[in-house]
Parts: sequence; structure tokens; C-alpha cells
Amino acid sequence: MSETIIETALENPVEFFGVGDKHLAEIREFFPQLKIIVRGNLVKIIGDTQQIRTFERRFDLLLVHFDHFGKITEDNVRQIMGQDEAISVHKTKDNEVLVYGRHGKLIKAQTPNQQKMVTSIAKNDMIFAIGPAGTGKTYTAVALAVRALKNKEVKRIILTRPAVEAGESLGFLPGDMKDKLDPYLQPLYDALRDMLPPQKLLSYIEDETIEIAPLAYMRGRTLGNVFAILDEAQNASESQLKMFLTRMGKHSKFIITGDVTQIDLPKHKKSGLLQAQNILKDIKGIDFIYLNDKDIIRHGLVTKIVDAYGKNER
Repeated sequence: MSETIIETALENPVEFFGVGDKHLAEIREFFPQLKIIVRGNLVKIIGDTQQIRTFERRFDLLLVHFDHFGKITEDNVRQIMGQDEAISVHKTKDNEVLVYGRHGKLIKAQTPNQQKMVTSIAKNDMIFAIGPAGTGKTYTAVALAVRALKNKEVKRIILTRPAVEAGESLGFLPGDMKDKLDPYLQPLYDALRDMLPPQKLLSYIEDETIEIAPLAYMRGRTLGNVFAILDEAQNASESQLKMFLTRMGKHSKFIITGDVTQIDLPKHKKSGLLQAQNILKDIKGIDFIYLNDKDIIRHGLVTKIVDAYGKNER
């Protein structure tokens, strides 16, 4: 006799299990020898180990279908829970989709260079994604991290940024240190909110499954079995970037993103990202991907703005 617990990350379990647990009753019919208990977002299964594994595979497909289409029907339950998973709606798992986000949003690589990030992280443990604002490098990196967490390839996600003052002073911002630093980390929160239900994201942050912290907090640590992202790496000094890269532990993936045209470091400090491009480019297991204005997926004006500034600098 075995027991396992599945976390569903459903925003509204009633929509999935049905009014009066109608769909849950249908699910139970296909596994009468298992005891299936639902409490909010937790599903406990008790019974034979092999049957539990079969249930988990089919139940996961049902969750994928629900994430994809935003609803399930009696026919969906019969098709997915009643058939062998190899011939079920596994086809709805589009290989191009990185994450099924909130409200059925499909999050995938939208440009060739974003796709290079997806392909490269499968082959390398560390990649650098370098390009101008709006190219989706951070968003794609976060999607890859969330996918790895959902697939249980890593145990934790760590997202970090250098807390460099871009024209403002931390000391004059209101609140405690967390309040002062949160604005610097906001883009990372924004990406996560697109990909995870609010309560699930909150619970991940509370139990530190997802950690969002300034770069200085990484010193002295070993980051094993994690998917770590250093964002805005152009604002990490040479010593800071070296410090972060050498935190890498076993079974981990690192993505470093940055825009070398927007360095906010004081003039006497050199960007570690500029240095890293030269000294790490020939190391096996590390890849450099360069995004450009053709990868910009924000408002059309952003492309023109980036191009205009580029011409001015040239």
C-alpha cells in the first residue's frame, strides 16, 4: 500500500472537479481500487503503487487539458482517465509550449533567438542571453525555470538582480530593505504572475521554492538542484558576476541575461557581463545567445527607439 500527494495549482478547484465534485466522481470510477481524497489544491491517492503511477500520468494529462482549454467535460474525463495515456490527449502538449500560463495563456518562444535559448538550455547547463530591451530574454528565461520546476527537474527557482541605482538612491526610498529592493525585482514578479496562479506563487515564495533576491544575497552559497536566473547582469561588476557563476552546484541550470547598451554602473566599475563574453566563450557547457531588435516583442515603438539610440551611439 502506497500513498502520494499531488499539488494541482488550480485557481478554482470547483471549475476542475465540477459542482458537487461531479468530475471527481467520474475520475474515481476509473480507479475504484484507489482511495482519492481532495482537499483544496491537494489530491491524496492511496493504494497500489503501480495504479497510483498510472493515475498520476493520466491525471496530469487532465490538468494539462484544463490548463490549455480552461475547462473539462465528461467526455474529456472519459477520454483521458479511461484510455491508455499513449493514445489520449497527450497530443495537446504542444512541444513548443513552455508553460501553460494563467487563463489558458500559452507561453512559448516567439522568435528564432528565443527558440535558441530553449534549445540551448537543454544542451548546456549555463547560457548567457544578451540583447536589448523588449527581446523577451528575461521572460523566456523565467518560463524555462517554471517549466523545469513543474517537470520536477529542479527543486527550486532562484531569481536575482544586482540592486544598482539607475538614477535613484536606495537610501531615500521608503520602507525596510525588502521594500527598497522590491522595485528592482518587479519584472521578475510580473513574469511569474503570468505563469502561476496567485496563491500558488505566494506559497512558492513563502516556502522558498521560488526565491527572489538581490545579487548580494548569493554570496557564500552553493546553489544545487536549482534553476537560477541572473537578470540585468550588465549591472553586475566583474567580481560580482564571478561570485554568482561560481555558486553553481550540482544538477543546476543557470541563465544570465543582460543588455550591454544599458549599463548603470559607476564609471570606475566595469561590467562583468562584458568581461564574461571574452573569457568564457570557449568553455564547453556554456553558451552565448545574442538577441537583437528583430526579437523585440513589446510595442512596435520599442524597436524604433532601440534602433534610434543605436544609431546615435554609432
